[in-house]
Amino acid sequence: MTIVQLEYVVAVDTYRSFVLAAEKCFVTQPTLSMQVQKLEEHLGVKLFDRSRQPVIPTEIGIEVIEQARILLQESYKIKEIIEERKGELAGELKIGVIPTIAPYLLPHVIGGFIEKYPKVKLIVSELTTENIIHQLKVNLLDCGILATPLDENALTERPVFYENFVSYISKHSPIFKKKAINTSDLDVDNLWLLNEGHCMRNQVLNICKHKNSNDAKLEYNTGSIETLIKMVDLNDGITILPELSLQDFSVKQLDKVRYFKSPEPSREVSIVTNKNFVKKRVIDALESEILNAVPKRMKTKKKKEIIGI
Repeated sequence: MTIVQLEYVVAVDTYRSFVLAAEKCFVTQPTLSMQVQKLEEHLGVKLFDRSRQPVIPTEIGIEVIEQARILLQESYKIKEIIEERKGELAGELKIGVIPTIAPYLLPHVIGGFIEKYPKVKLIVSELTTENIIHQLKVNLLDCGILATPLDENALTERPVFYENFVSYISKHSPIFKKKAINTSDLDVDNLWLLNEGHCMRNQVLNICKHKNSNDAKLEYNTGSIETLIKMVDLNDGITILPELSLQDFSVKQLDKVRYFKSPEPSREVSIVTNKNFVKKRVIDALESEILNAVPKRMKTKKKKEIIGI
């Protein structure tokens, strides 16, 4: 049994295809298949049902692959020990970030990180919470930056900051004249929302304490915060925004922003990793750069109500 064989088995499980697994491992498909078969012969069991498309692990294969993932993570710690002794950060860091955080946070983080740690290659993807969770579990991502808590036993959450939600209100709204609003002032029937699948949609509905409504005159599905802002600007109504999205607002737009009365509804933003993740020093560095980028008031959850997903 070899580390390479375990890597190939895990790759087949991850991509559910011998061809794609070979491509991702930078070997030919016959080479990968031969090594997987050798491991199966050594163990005396079949790890995959090759008659199915996509390929799926057998019942015993699921248990073996789960242990293989743990063994591989432990083996990678050897390299981490060497890097620790050298006092340098190097290699790749694959990050998944939800779309309601990425455009407002990462531009203020990436430049400083790259300058301080030039030997680390950042690979960043904007993904939904569901996709980030899946890719963390199968080690396609090293970490995720997203709203928590997730209550996933296979993952470790490291809360970094607490971002307020604010309301963005049309001048024609009956609550526009208020300087600050209560969550009870919101009417879900006049609220522009993100698509299903975005965790922020669930948080907004939790703020409104409504699950759904049948009285809205229009249902508009969007995955873009910028679209929500435009809909309020041109079609009236209200939307809820994360506070970091206000950075580039004009004076005219800021006039439509209303904060909530204390305790202000907020989201906990965390760096999330697989519980077996080993590159802890690079995560420390990423956390430090994020904290440098966010306002001081976001580093505490005092006088805030953390909204669940």
